[in-house]
Amino acid sequence: MCSSRKILWSLLLLSVVEVGLGVASIVLGAVGISWVRGGKPHQGHASPVWSGLCFLVCGMCGVLCARKRTGLIMILFSACCICGLIGGILNVQFVRALNKQPGSMHSIHLAAMTLACLGISSCTLSTWLTCRLASSEQQRMFLEREHSLHHSHEMTEKEVLDNSSNGIPQISYNGHTAASP
Repeated sequence: MCSSRKILWSLLLLSVVEVGLGVASIVLGAVGISWVRGGKPHQGHASPVWSGLCFLVCGMCGVLCARKRTGLIMILFSACCICGLIGGILNVQFVRALNKQPGSMHSIHLAAMTLACLGISSCTLSTWLTCRLASSEQQRMFLEREHSLHHSHEMTEKEVLDNSSNGIPQISYNGHTAASP
């Protein structure tokens, strides 16, 4: 089983890759929109920008999740990964439709689909790593709580012995305590 530290470093590295994929996809989408020949851009021309934005937000949330391992941040990161998956899948679909049109820019579309597929893969891996991290954190918190309860139980036993008269057990009769002989 991987340690929590390895999971965190893997998640951080994958999140930085997602940020890079997001920036690259946004730039590629902007280049694709500016190179549109003969007319106005179609709906699919901007899809690399939107999926890149999803990957960028997902990557930034992943970096935040690797730094602060709270339950809410892990849920936020998982939600961003799901949005990244959806954005990447829609990007592939829109770019495939654009690629079938005459006069399309095949090299830019191929690059956009490649970036989208890499982004989809990284979002899937990030979601899996977040589940592993949440499980590891839950186990760590359980062990801390168990240790804390065990320690408080020992302290309670110590107080009971300290409250008795010098270790001599107390006997109680009708609410009154008396030291046993």
